Amino acid sequence: MKHTLLKAVATTALTFGTWASAHAVDLQFYFPVAVGGAAAETIQSLTDEYVAANPDVTIDAVYTGSYQDTVAKVITAARGGNPPQLSVILSVDMFTLIDEDLIMPFDDYLPGEEGKAWLDGFYPAFMENSQTGGKTYGIPFQRSTPVLYWNKEAFKEAGLDPETPPATWDEMVEYSQKLVQKDASGNVTRWGVRIPSSGFPYWLFQGLTTENDVILANADGNKTNFDDPKVVEALQYMVDLSGKYGVMAPGIIEWGATPKAFFEGQTAMMWTSTGNLTNVRTNAPFEFGVAMLPANKRRGAPTGGGNFYLLKGATDEQAQAAVDFVKWITAPEQSAKWTMATGYVAPRAETWETDTMKAYAADFPPVLVARDQLEHAVAELSTYQNQRVTSIFNDALAAAITGQKDPEAALKEAQSKADAILAEYR
Repeated sequence: MKHTLLKAVATTALTFGTWASAHAVDLQFYFPVAVGGAAAETIQSLTDEYVAANPDVTIDAVYTGSYQDTVAKVITAARGGNPPQLSVILSVDMFTLIDEDLIMPFDDYLPGEEGKAWLDGFYPAFMENSQTGGKTYGIPFQRSTPVLYWNKEAFKEAGLDPETPPATWDEMVEYSQKLVQKDASGNVTRWGVRIPSSGFPYWLFQGLTTENDVILANADGNKTNFDDPKVVEALQYMVDLSGKYGVMAPGIIEWGATPKAFFEGQTAMMWTSTGNLTNVRTNAPFEFGVAMLPANKRRGAPTGGGNFYLLKGATDEQAQAAVDFVKWITAPEQSAKWTMATGYVAPRAETWETDTMKAYAADFPPVLVARDQLEHAVAELSTYQNQRVTSIFNDALAAAITGQKDPEAALKEAQSKADAILAEYR
């Protein structure tokens, strides 16, 4: 469904950023969300606000569904000769978009020291999936990390300190064993922990690999390390949570059903995106906590979520207007509104220094967990031919989780297949 934002005539025109025009510039903006809900409403409100203050710009905002839907629609539109000028697409799709020759670097429209200073204002962890070859192709916006959520009431029932989440892999097993509940017939009614393995299985699993001090792919996007012994060890731990320790449901665990399972008491802890933070705050019928993922050899988590991309085919005037809009919507007050509405991590440190965010964080401290975890974060798995490579890796994880293959064999096969795809990019 498309919602067109018509040109607004303001009594006093305010110009944000460095760009102004003598005549209207039309922009089309693809945004990965289904119509409705806090994300769509907030983007709508912010875009309306920008257009009202910049009557020389019109923005046609097209809500494009999932991230996968969005990148497919961008590629289709580009091949048809009618790409949008701007889109939010997964940060990990950067190499694919470059390979398809669909995007332009932002650098050309951010000249001089002022442009460099603005780019330097984003958290370095988010920029790892935004820059390559000395160029900036993505601007962080809808960004996240996975975090641990725990049910404080369940902790009390199990004799655990409700204010102290597990800090290590061993503690997560130990706590989970105390949190598991069974009925009179021996059937589990509450699991200790839930780590989803559908939807984005590689992403949450990357929490485990990062904590085991191994990187899944190089920064150039042309080499993976799927069969590294540390990756095998991390997958064995994930498999053991169900098989050896009996603290997590066996088989594939659904991403989308996980928050509901947490709300309904089917699991005492869950790993999911900080993008679920507002959802949990709104719907959890119990007191809950949020923590960094538990450490093993180190702390750590992958970053995730979407970046703004500038599409080829835009005129210089359209591109500069699009960059101006991106600078405005990632500025402190607008970014604060977005974070409070969704739970995504404000990608610039200056946002967290606003009175708005300070007050929000004082009222709801869990919002700071993902931000603080950025110090330990790494780039989300991203390569050329990213969807093919991650699909291979996800299949390997599924084969191990469902017991079809042992972790080492599954990952060795995945590495071989990834090598065959990526060899031409080295």
